[in-house]
Amino acid sequence: MKALRRLAFGLLLTYAGLCALVFAAQRQLLYFPDPNPLRRTEAIQAQLLPLLTPDGVQLKSWWLAPPSAQAPVVLYLHGNGANLDNRAERIKALHQDGAGVLALSWRGYGGSAGSPSEAGWALDTRAAYDWLLQQGIKPERIVAYGESLGTTHAVMLAAERPVAALLLDSSFDSARALASGIYPWLPVGLLMRDPHRADLAAPRVQAPVLQVHCATDPVSPLAHAQALQARFAKPSQLLVLDGECHVPSYARYREAARSFLAASLPAGSPATP
Repeated sequence: MKALRRLAFGLLLTYAGLCALVFAAQRQLLYFPDPNPLRRTEAIQAQLLPLLTPDGVQLKSWWLAPPSAQAPVVLYLHGNGANLDNRAERIKALHQDGAGVLALSWRGYGGSAGSPSEAGWALDTRAAYDWLLQQGIKPERIVAYGESLGTTHAVMLAAERPVAALLLDSSFDSARALASGIYPWLPVGLLMRDPHRADLAAPRVQAPVLQVHCATDPVSPLAHAQALQARFAKPSQLLVLDGECHVPSYARYREAARSFLAASLPAGSPATP
C-alpha cells in the first residue's frame, strides 16, 4: 500500500513538474518570431513606417498608400511565425488590386521591439488602427485581414472597433481550443496565459466576414474555423479550399477576396483598380 502511495505521489509530482515546465515555456511554444529587420520593403515599394504603441514599444510596419481617398485600406495582421517578408507578394497583390495596406510587424518580429504576448498584440493592433484614423481614413474603409494567429486579433479588433469587413485566412476559434486538442492531457484552460479567444469576440462583430480555410489544415483543423463561424452573430462566409495547407497562397482565393471586398465596401470604394 505504501508503495502504491509512493508511486502515485511520484506520478503526481512528475505531472506537476511537467505542467510547470509547459507554463514557463508556453510562449516559446506559441510564438516563433523572426526578429530580423524587414528586407523586402523596397521590393514592394512600401514605406517602412514606425508605430509607437500605448505602452511605449516601437514597431515597424509597411505602409502602401491607397490610390484614392475612396479606396479601401487593409490592416494586415500576420501569424505567429517568421515575419512580413514571407507575405510580401500577398501585400503587393492587395495594393495592385486597388487597396492601401498597413501591414503590421508584431512586437518581437521583423525589426519591431519588445516580445510577443496576447496583451502586447492587442496594443499593437490598436496602435495600427488608431494611426489609420489619424490619417483621416474612415472606419468604413478599413478592412481587418488576419492570417493564422493574427486572425484572432482581427476578430477582436472588429468586435471593439468599427471596420468595413473582416477577412480571415486559416482562422480558428481560439489558441486555447487548438492547444487543448494538441495537449489533451494538460489543464490548458488553467495554464494558458495567451488564449487568444476569438470565439468570445465573434458574437460582437458587426462587419461582413469571409473566412478562407484549407479542407485539411495540419495546424488549425477546419473544425476550428467552423466553430468560429458558428459564433458570428451575423451571416458570414466560409470558403473551403481543396487539399492540405495552412495559410494558402493568396492566388488561390484572390478573386474571392476581391469579390467579397467589392460587395462589403460602400459604393464608390473600389476593391479593384
